[in-house]
Amino acid sequence: MRYRLVIFDWDGTLMDSAARIVACMQAAAQDVGWAPLSDAAVCDIIGLGLPEAIAKLCPGMTPAQRERLRERYAAHFVAAEREPMQFFDGVVSGIARLRGESSMRLAVATGKSRRGLERIFTSTGSGEWFHASRTADETLSKPHPRMLEELLAEMRLAPEEALMVGDTEYDMEMARALGMDRVAVTYGVHARERLARSEPMLMADTFPALMDWLYVDHDGVCDTGPGNVKQSEIS
Repeated sequence: MRYRLVIFDWDGTLMDSAARIVACMQAAAQDVGWAPLSDAAVCDIIGLGLPEAIAKLCPGMTPAQRERLRERYAAHFVAAEREPMQFFDGVVSGIARLRGESSMRLAVATGKSRRGLERIFTSTGSGEWFHASRTADETLSKPHPRMLEELLAEMRLAPEEALMVGDTEYDMEMARALGMDRVAVTYGVHARERLARSEPMLMADTFPALMDWLYVDHDGVCDTGPGNVKQSEIS
C-alpha cells in the first residue's frame, strides 16, 4: 500500500445522502420565504460548510435570514434521520479491508458539523472505523486545506503519505493545495468534467473501483503512473 493515511469526504463519497440534503435545503428555503432552489444549485454546494454553502446558494440574504435558514435546514435534516441513510455499495467491506492494514490510518474530512457527524457515527456504528476526523464548524471550510493540514499534523504524516477521496471539486482542490494525491469518485454530486479539472489520480465510478486501484502495486508492473490510471483499466 503506497499510502499511510486515506482521508474520506462523507456525503456523496461514503454515504448516499445527496437527495436528502437537497430536499432538506429546499424545504428550509421554503420555510423562510426564499425563492425555490433547484436540485442542481443545492448539489453544487454540498461539501462546503453550512454558512459558506448558504452564502453561495442564497446571495443577498440578510444575516437574520441566513441564520433562520440554517436553523430550518438543521431541523429538517434531524427529522429526516428517522429514516436511515445507506452507505454506497462496497463502502462497508472496503473500509473493513483498509482497517485490516496494520499501518493504515483512516480519517474523515467533511462539510458536516461535528454534531451532525457524531450523530451519523452513532447511528451507523461507523465512528470506530476512523482514527481522526475534521468538520467544517471546527476549522475552515473546504476548499481551504486547513482540514487536511490538521489531520496530517495529528497523524504526524506528510502530504505525500496521504490520499484524499471525495466527490466534489472542493475536496479535490483542498488536496491539490497541499500537493496531496487525490481520487475523485464520480457517483457523487459533481460532474466528471468538473472533477477532472483538479487532475485527480483516478476517476472512480464505484467504491470497489477505488479499492481495486488502492491495491494495485504502484511500484511494480501494474503501475501506470500518476494521472494515467483510467477507470476502464480497473473496473
